[in-house]
Amino acid sequence: MKRSMTFFLSLICATAMMAAPVAMAAETETETAVTEMVSEAETETGSETETEAEGVLEDGTYTAEFDTDSSMFHVNEANDGKGVLTVKDGEMTIHISLSGKGFLNLFMGTSEDAKKDGAELLEPTTDTVTYKDGTSEEVYGFDIPVPAIDEEFTVAAIGKKGKWYDHKVSVKNPVKEDGAEKKTVADLNLEDGDYTTEVTLEGGSGRATVDSPAAITIKDGEATATIVWSSPNYDYMLVDGEKYEPVNTEGNSTFEIPVDGFDYPMEVVGDTVAMSEPHEIEYTLQFDSSTMEKAE
Repeated sequence: MKRSMTFFLSLICATAMMAAPVAMAAETETETAVTEMVSEAETETGSETETEAEGVLEDGTYTAEFDTDSSMFHVNEANDGKGVLTVKDGEMTIHISLSGKGFLNLFMGTSEDAKKDGAELLEPTTDTVTYKDGTSEEVYGFDIPVPAIDEEFTVAAIGKKGKWYDHKVSVKNPVKEDGAEKKTVADLNLEDGDYTTEVTLEGGSGRATVDSPAAITIKDGEATATIVWSSPNYDYMLVDGEKYEPVNTEGNSTFEIPVDGFDYPMEVVGDTVAMSEPHEIEYTLQFDSSTMEKAE
């Protein structure tokens, strides 16, 4: 009996000793699996963070969708629900043209905060939109700061009756505008002298044009263009915030303006007195360096 008991106890001990390595191996495998899962999760998180960092928009001009929660406050149908998104030094601003002139100011925030003393209101611009049937209309536009892409934010708008309305808006699907890189006088190795080059005007109702080719003068490495409009009704132009008046008193309005680059849409403003009241209209001028020739 004692020998049977001794044999039985020995068998139990041997079994326990054999099971221990198996348990330890299973435990090790479990720990390894957990470690690998944590490592993979950390890698995925790191990848997402890197992707987000890579997703920051570069400086430049984009076309982007501007979504709103209202059938009254929205982008003009002529612009297909889109605005022009400008990114500069990491700051984003979208310019939108509304459906009319019903909203007089905007505010980044709620209507409650918009009513407080010192609230900084966004002032409207006067935009000209052109519809598919060729007709055009003047509407109000706004430059709206954009805190983030694809994230909803609140904008308050005040109507003609003095009532503020809260709206949820978002900016989505930015697409960088195509176009060649701006070339400067130095890039093109242009010597001082007189030249001519083809110029393209865009903006406004599409009725206005400018003479092309345009005369270009290079002096001390700076370019100046002579712009001749198709109308005598432009009383000044704005280029980079500077005001330029006509250099003629008879005939179509003619201006001498600085050209900071070629082969890209240079933003300018022309003030026309053709309507019942003077209006500043936004245009772009693009000077084609491939057509530049020395003036005779």
